[in-house]
Parts: sequence; C-alpha cells; structure tokens
Amino acid sequence: MSMSNGRLTTPLVRERDAFRSASWDAALDLVAERFSAARTRDATTSFGMFSCSKATNEMNFLAQKFARQVMGSNNVDSCNRT
Repeated sequence: MSMSNGRLTTPLVRERDAFRSASWDAALDLVAERFSAARTRDATTSFGMFSCSKATNEMNFLAQKFARQVMGSNNVDSCNRT
C-alpha cells in the first residue's frame, strides 16, 4: 500500500478479507464488472446510490441520473435533509 502523508496513492482491491494494491486499470475494470453484475442481477434490489448533501446540485443530479438511467435503480439518497 503506497501512502503519502497518510493518503492512498494506489487503489486497493478487496481479496477475501484483505486488501491488495492494484493498478488503476485493474481497479476500474473490476468496478465496471461489478456494476454490470449488479445490473444483470436486477439493480432495483442490488444497487443503491448515496451521494453527499455537501456536493453540488450538479454532482447530485449526475449521481441520480447514473443510478436511474445506467443502473436502472431508484435507490438514491442524497441526504439533503441534513
């Protein structure tokens, strides 16, 4: 695990109960694979999106669009009540 000032500089991938360093390409491929698997399993029950109320309206809009249009899920919470 590569760290600079306490921050990660490379992605970590969970393997069983531990994390291992991975390349950005490998980590992003894994994320795309998992999103695709969630969509295949019925994203209405296997996917949810939680975005931050401190994010811009535009970022929250994009998060909702991604969840609804790409993943096919209405499970979105932007926590705007705080």
